[in-house]
Amino acid sequence: MTLITDVPATRHRPSVPRGRDRIAQSLLWVAAAGAGASAAASVSTILQASGATAMVETWRGYGYLVFAGLFVLLALRPHRYRGVWELVIANKVALAATALAFAARGGIAGTGSIIIWDGGLSVLLIAAYLTCRGWSRAPEAGAAR
Repeated sequence: MTLITDVPATRHRPSVPRGRDRIAQSLLWVAAAGAGASAAASVSTILQASGATAMVETWRGYGYLVFAGLFVLLALRPHRYRGVWELVIANKVALAATALAFAARGGIAGTGSIIIWDGGLSVLLIAAYLTCRGWSRAPEAGAAR
């Protein structure tokens, strides 16, 4: 014998309020715009680079494009890319920490700008990650948002 019960379907509540996601997404769009602008600005640096630095400047320019793309993916779907969050944050924190170590040693060009830009970006990314709880699973399909 089969019993049929009329239990209304329950909606899963999102683990993060929509406003928090919007804040994180806005921060990520800022990061994406900055990385995109850096990629665009790197073109003239690449074109003016000597044979000794042309390849490393090109690599840096492509890196800006890759990170702009990663930030766009995270901005569009902040709960769909667990693991990517942690990788981009680890990269930016590592760059800032390395620049701090090089600055303490002295005599290495470019450390100040990396401390400012990648350090600031690290803070922005960590704030976005914590705000939207980037480690949490996305709400179920059909959930009220």
